[in-house]
Amino acid sequence: MLLKLRPALKDYLWGGTRLKTDFGFQTDLDIVAEGWMLSCHKDGENIIENGKYEGKTLSDVIAAEGKKILGTNAQKFDRFPILIKLIDAKKDLSVQVHPDNDYALRVEGEYGKTECWYILDCDEGAELIYGFKQEISKEEFKQRIADNTFLEVVNKVPVHRGDLFFIDAGTLHAIGGGILLAEIQQNSNTTYRVYDYGRLGADGKPRPLHTEKAVDVTNCVPPAHDITPEGEKIVCDGNTKQLLTKCDLFTVSSVEVSCAYSGTADSSSFVSVLCTAGSGEIACGAETFSIQKGDSFFLAANSGDYTVTGNVTLVETRV
Repeated sequence: MLLKLRPALKDYLWGGTRLKTDFGFQTDLDIVAEGWMLSCHKDGENIIENGKYEGKTLSDVIAAEGKKILGTNAQKFDRFPILIKLIDAKKDLSVQVHPDNDYALRVEGEYGKTECWYILDCDEGAELIYGFKQEISKEEFKQRIADNTFLEVVNKVPVHRGDLFFIDAGTLHAIGGGILLAEIQQNSNTTYRVYDYGRLGADGKPRPLHTEKAVDVTNCVPPAHDITPEGEKIVCDGNTKQLLTKCDLFTVSSVEVSCAYSGTADSSSFVSVLCTAGSGEIACGAETFSIQKGDSFFLAANSGDYTVTGNVTLVETRV
């Protein structure tokens, strides 16, 4: 089963227009900050654009077909496990943190949020916040929030195309202005905002902060991971594939296709195929579709082999 997904679009105030101008998303929104490219979350579900489920949500398909289409790895979760986004940050996002599973399930009723960011493009000099320069106590963190000095101790990192940031739950972070990225995360929308540069929301009021919860869940330490992909680039049959990251939540690879690229959706997991550049075709069984920058496809577990042809760049994700 090969399903083309219509993204759920978000017009957060820090967003830009590249998801419309560069990725071709059709919308009346002036700003498109995020495209939710693989989502069963209640805050933004994908709509199916082909076949017998056209017009239905991805959740509708899972309900009709059963969890077998998710694969054995995903069935250990009690809900759809991941959420994939494209994010266009024209301006700085708030400084924020996400809780782990234990805290989030107890306090918010949904899973926590570990995520990764794959930098697709960025302005010269763009940077983001990733953890702390050095370990500090929670007491110092809380005091620095109160007296507006905590930016003095955060770890600011210049970013470049191809960087990979793995962000464990509890890691303080903020995407900076001028960054375009793909985010693969746990299926959660729980965010604790620490600092928002004094901005006003659409209602003209300052957006709420979540200081107490943020202090509860933040690990006030330097980041534990490098910012490079885990794997080396491997050339096979004229295509280039690279493992970006692998953990117990998701496995993510980038693929630069210049010849025919083949993958497999086996019994262990569904496969998300997100096109971030170029155009071509994707085929699985008797189904063939054009694929171009901004397209997102869901291949059900046990769909078997699939092939992508043309000149395209993909982000391929499994559970």
